[in-house]
Amino acid sequence: MIRLDIFSDPVCPWCYIGKAHLDRALEAHPEHPFQIEWHPFQLNPDMPRGGMPRPQYLADKFGGALAAAKIYARIEDAAQLAGIPIDFGAIPVMPNTLDAHRLIHWAGLEGRQTAVVSGLFCAYWREGRDIGAPEVLADVGEAAGMERTLVARLLASQADADDIAARDSDARRKGVTAVPTFLIAQQYVVSGAQPPEVWGNVIEELLEQIKPSDD
Repeated sequence: MIRLDIFSDPVCPWCYIGKAHLDRALEAHPEHPFQIEWHPFQLNPDMPRGGMPRPQYLADKFGGALAAAKIYARIEDAAQLAGIPIDFGAIPVMPNTLDAHRLIHWAGLEGRQTAVVSGLFCAYWREGRDIGAPEVLADVGEAAGMERTLVARLLASQADADDIAARDSDARRKGVTAVPTFLIAQQYVVSGAQPPEVWGNVIEELLEQIKPSDD
């Protein structure tokens, strides 16, 4: 197996789109060699723990509602091409994602990371749920097969919060400046929401490299 490390944030629309593209390529190449691990990168590490109204966040970040609308129109087009629904109007809150990343970390200990990541994307981008809220995170964990009471208890503590923050900072020091960022075999970096065809080519090249010799 070849490690595919993915630096991502559930509130990043390009991460959602990038995952959809990767999923399509993996489905087309069931023999792919990837062992996927998800890593934390907060788009907004200084976001208040309770988040903020999303319209306010967009206006502050992009210099007004009109500018934000133009940028998100492009994202919406890309999401439609990727075959994933996004309901921007249903998203009232821009959350702090530290706890979401803690949940992803715990899911990794149980082999349920990708299921939890998928659940977080769905909860936020399709259902407009606040993935900074403990009850929503517990729902996502439970749906992925995690024990709800344990997840709730961990979320009520500060377990692994410092570790997640340290891993986020370490990724930035090592050159991750935007997400999604993909690290293949701990050597090759692929940035952005690459289309399925690109991933298909990468998979085929890797399979060719690791194919047993006929000698």
